[in-house]
Amino acid sequence: MWVIMAIRPAYRPGLGGIRVPKMDRERVNVKYETRNNRNGYKAGALREGLKKHYVEDCEFVVIFDADFQPEEDFLWRTIPYLLENPELALVQARWKFGTAGVWRIRALHDAGGWKDRTTVEDMDLAVRASLKGWKFLFVGDLAVKNELPSTFKAYRYQQHRWSCGPANLFRKMFKEIIVCERVSIWKKWHVIYAFFFVRKIIAHWVTFFFYCIIIPATILVPEVHLPRPLAIYLPAGITILNAASTLRSMHLLVFWILFENVMSLHRSKAAIIGLLEANRVNEWVVTEKLGNTMKQKYNARASKRSRSRIRERIHILELIVGMYLLHCAIYNMLFGHNHFFIYLLLQAGAFFIIGVGYVGTFVPN
Repeated sequence: MWVIMAIRPAYRPGLGGIRVPKMDRERVNVKYETRNNRNGYKAGALREGLKKHYVEDCEFVVIFDADFQPEEDFLWRTIPYLLENPELALVQARWKFGTAGVWRIRALHDAGGWKDRTTVEDMDLAVRASLKGWKFLFVGDLAVKNELPSTFKAYRYQQHRWSCGPANLFRKMFKEIIVCERVSIWKKWHVIYAFFFVRKIIAHWVTFFFYCIIIPATILVPEVHLPRPLAIYLPAGITILNAASTLRSMHLLVFWILFENVMSLHRSKAAIIGLLEANRVNEWVVTEKLGNTMKQKYNARASKRSRSRIRERIHILELIVGMYLLHCAIYNMLFGHNHFFIYLLLQAGAFFIIGVGYVGTFVPN
């Protein structure tokens, strides 16, 4: 049995947790290869990697981004599942700011290989493999560390790609899912409605329009009444259940809600771009990840930049929504009979902070 390891490109030097020199010293067969172009982006790199002659002797491929730091026993805890169940295409590790998995190469080829038609090449492959009848396994107790985007600008580009890509993939694969004969009607319904339509498209729109537009508008139009269970209790319950898996971060719950509501505007716009295949639908900006050792160099470089680049930090739509929420909050303070202005002021503040780009691991000038 042979396993090939693919390191997907990312904007930072080195190979994260993969120590190539150490493996060489231990006489492990290691080949570190790059390509001289970016055709097809990540999908193109992975597709080209699987064309290497030594891949013919391999049965599985494990894929990490360059900033990932898998534990030494990662393969020992994943490969046995694939050996035991020949119908299994993918063993997926748990997200610890990221994700990692081991693919059966035969399943990868059966699904049509890597395609660069969208910016979510991994989701594209997974959906096609599921339509071929392959099964997936999630190993919840196996976590792989990776690095978060180092700047808010990089995070926005990443979220645009992750919101626009699934919506565009939904547009491209809708007919393919409908006519697929190898899966049940129930599975088709689950993929189309639950996976794509609700989670990847509607969720962004509901979050933004309901919490940031409609509910504040009821302050200005008192004739419109929203029952508290619908406006407060049900959403709060869903949010707490989603956060229950990370109890160590429960103290950040309020900040997370405010931040996610702001980002829902950016994600909603990206989902619309993906559905309509408008400009930027296939825009690929590599997520900037610098590593701890690079932060001082980045700050020194950022301090030398011209102040005229402040335009890159200003986000007009967020500032407009912030003004709208502030107006609703002041109106509620003057004429309202409840304390809803507390939420509105907090949410308006979040929109203003993000609107001027003053958020991130460290903030460039």
